[in-house]
Amino acid sequence: MNIKVTQRHGSSFKDKLYLPAIFDGVKVTFKHLFKNVTDINAVDTLRYPEEQPTDITDRWRGLHRLTHRPDNSIACVACFMCSTACPSNCIFIEATEREDGHDEKMPESFFIDTLECIFCGYCVEACPCDAIRMDTGIFSLTGNNREDFVMDKEQLLSHKGAFGEEDSCARD
Repeated sequence: MNIKVTQRHGSSFKDKLYLPAIFDGVKVTFKHLFKNVTDINAVDTLRYPEEQPTDITDRWRGLHRLTHRPDNSIACVACFMCSTACPSNCIFIEATEREDGHDEKMPESFFIDTLECIFCGYCVEACPCDAIRMDTGIFSLTGNNREDFVMDKEQLLSHKGAFGEEDSCARD
């Protein structure tokens, strides 16, 4: 038989102590600390929020928005696919009958709790009408209380897309 026997590492007393490995790690840490302290201009910093990040691409998931149709009606048909696909259960929809003749239903209320949201994008993928998107370009949220982070339908409809077209696909 072709059996290859390899020598096992860590069998010596020095290796079992782990102290040499710990000292090597501390040595690397102090080397970086000394380099950063002596040459402060070499440290890349961003003075947020005055300076915004420049490396954000159009695939980055930002705050949610609801899209409009070309006739400026809401594109959402209240199918509950986004709230069903959401792993954090942060989307709450109440449906009502639609009277503009496009579809059967539309959302009477649409809420997204952004404190519960994990920004996974499953709601965008699950939407059959392309009614919900995460391309607003808003990446940081601030507020004074919990209610400031719950986005309602009007707030979601007021957000504009930062990277692409505004209108969703029209279904007639």
